Amino acid sequence: MKKVTIVFWVSLALCLSFVFWGYIAPEGFNETTGNLTAAISETFGWYYLVTVFLILAFCIYMIFSRYANIKLGKPDEEPEFSLPSWFAMLFSAGMGMGLVFWTTAEPISHAFISAPRAEVGSPEAVSDALQFSFFHWGIHAWAVYGIVALVLAYFKFHNGAPGLISATLTPLFGHKAMAGIPGKLVDILAVFATVIGVASTLGFGTAQLNEGLSFLFGTPNTFAFQLLILGISTILFIGSAWSGIGRGIKYLSNINMVLAVILLLMMLFAGPTLYILNSFTAGIGGYMTNFFDMSFNLQPNNEERRGWLNAWTVFYWAWWISWAPFVGIFIARISRGRTIKEFIVGVLFVPSLVCFIFFAVFGASALNLEQNNIAKISEYSLETATFGMLQHYPLGTLMAFITLFVIAIFFITSADSATFVLGMQTTGGMLNPPNLVKITWGFIQSAVAAIVLYTGGTQGLQNALIIAALPFSVVILLMGASFFKVIQQDPLIKKRNRT
Repeated sequence: MKKVTIVFWVSLALCLSFVFWGYIAPEGFNETTGNLTAAISETFGWYYLVTVFLILAFCIYMIFSRYANIKLGKPDEEPEFSLPSWFAMLFSAGMGMGLVFWTTAEPISHAFISAPRAEVGSPEAVSDALQFSFFHWGIHAWAVYGIVALVLAYFKFHNGAPGLISATLTPLFGHKAMAGIPGKLVDILAVFATVIGVASTLGFGTAQLNEGLSFLFGTPNTFAFQLLILGISTILFIGSAWSGIGRGIKYLSNINMVLAVILLLMMLFAGPTLYILNSFTAGIGGYMTNFFDMSFNLQPNNEERRGWLNAWTVFYWAWWISWAPFVGIFIARISRGRTIKEFIVGVLFVPSLVCFIFFAVFGASALNLEQNNIAKISEYSLETATFGMLQHYPLGTLMAFITLFVIAIFFITSADSATFVLGMQTTGGMLNPPNLVKITWGFIQSAVAAIVLYTGGTQGLQNALIIAALPFSVVILLMGASFFKVIQQDPLIKKRNRT
């Protein structure tokens, strides 16, 4: 452990103190963080919408700018991973198992539980359901990940800087500040957001796997059984992280994308195929037509609609920002050798399209059941909505088995990616951190997740993550400004200017 930095120890102490607070006083922890989260959503909703749109605009600009052909690496470097493996890894890290559940649960919620604009259960609400799901999981989310990954990859692989968030701010604040306390605070914030976010997801994912197994096989829905699931998963994702990005993480991501595509095709043809295709087309049309309205409309004169926006859109924007350190660092690590244009197009549009297709296939299949009074999917919990939907279609049991495997592998790939990133961030930006450091972070994440499951404190930790998103959003904006300042002095750009 000689290679770990002060960031490791301070981040560890900070994370464990939050967990200890959640353990000894879960109600007070949830109430305090919940009140603060609500205040942030109400006060800074406009800020989140404007910030995320500016980030997206910056990413789009970079595609068509004079900087588009600059490589995230040395001029003669080739990409480290093939396009299929690259797409599989960035998608697995960026969305993971949450996508499997939200593709069913979110459209159903927008249509039949809490609609964004129309009356619940109305044809308008059903039409809006996929449109807003596309909006929440589309290019806005991937732009947040993309800008962090772009800046990190450029500074690390093109300029040879340490692979740390703080190192990207050196052009603005100087080496002394970023090597000192201010820089350490930035890196601690990134590590804290990663640990709390992934631990919450591990706890939540374990509960989801337990619900799925219970729904399909009648296994016990108890803390002991959840602990067993978490223990097995921990061994698997630490083993994957131990083997490195080029082996375990890459292979698992590739396998899971194949399984996910198989599941997608089975659902497409077993489900209401024509309805799915029509819904996808209409959803894309609505998304494009209302893109700017959804991006900026905070409904200041409609308290009910504003409440929905705070609960969904503002929450999602804060959630993507809070996950940006982890996902951004990982995407940067696997993107060496790609041009800026190739990188932005790949990160922004390919995963977004895959998300849209998943939402259309699973979401429309669920909407079809409820709209035609075949099944009340809205009465299922988040954990069981997808399984409840599948049982009403041919090959439902087989698809449920595949879904469990996809969830489990997404579970492992998200955790092993985070373990790798935490190792990088707490060893001064090492591209291949020591295995002992990765193992330590793996067990810490699982220990936090176990306490979360035991105390039911998931919501409090999720609130803590949203709170951390506010200062980190400022860091992201500063990263963009620092990157733009440096890239204008890039030798390739200067050479073009001279000619």
